[in-house]
Amino acid sequence: MRALWTAATGMKSQQFNIDTIANNLSNVNTTSYKTQRAEFKDLFYTTLSRTDIVDQEGRPVNLQVGHGVRPTATKKDFRTGSFIETNGTFDVAIDGDGFFAVLLPNDEVRYTRDGSFKLSVDVDEGILVTSEGYYVLSEDEDLIYIDSGLRDIAIDDFGYITGIDEDGEIVELDRIGLFQFVNPEGLLAEGQNLYSQTVASGEPLLVEVEEMRGRIIQGYLEASNVQIVDEMVKMITAQRAYEINSKTIQTADEMLQLANNIKR
Repeated sequence: MRALWTAATGMKSQQFNIDTIANNLSNVNTTSYKTQRAEFKDLFYTTLSRTDIVDQEGRPVNLQVGHGVRPTATKKDFRTGSFIETNGTFDVAIDGDGFFAVLLPNDEVRYTRDGSFKLSVDVDEGILVTSEGYYVLSEDEDLIYIDSGLRDIAIDDFGYITGIDEDGEIVELDRIGLFQFVNPEGLLAEGQNLYSQTVASGEPLLVEVEEMRGRIIQGYLEASNVQIVDEMVKMITAQRAYEINSKTIQTADEMLQLANNIKR
């Protein structure tokens, strides 16, 4: 019976749906996490009878039966989350579109919206890094150095880093790089709040100052955009769909049992 295998694909798909929802809920407190949504498509159809209209007479519809469903994609929702005040000097949040660029130890570049940056020490200078120690890149894709003699470090809305030297003068250090992608949903999530570019995402594009539609906020971090209530509703719906698919398998099994027990 087709129903056995069709319902089995439904159970597998709903299990994948629950896995996606569980990942969203587990990352509800992850900085700058973007919620995922599972997408599905129906499988191929067996056509038992096609439309047949001759001289405006005949069958106007097809007679088809499907073979179930399969997951096709997990779509990231890159809407900006709420902001959490930390008062950290090197904590920054992106209010709008864009990503920070970081340099991995293997000299590969990754992108993130997690702005919980730290200051690492190199001889007598500080270097702006992530929590894992990856270097944060400037708009020129260079390392960002912070002179040890500066105080009152400030980061403005455009990402420019300034400080006050011993003479009380404002010194401009560098600008944190902000990059955009034509299709951010095509980025590949790698964990640790990092994304890598793909053919689908396109090349990273530096956001120039005059092109900025958002801003960078110092002393804040972007929270996850997971909506717990929405995820709970999705989880209940997926659970009920899983149950009804299992009931379908049970019903198909009972029908086969009845057919097997027919005596002539």
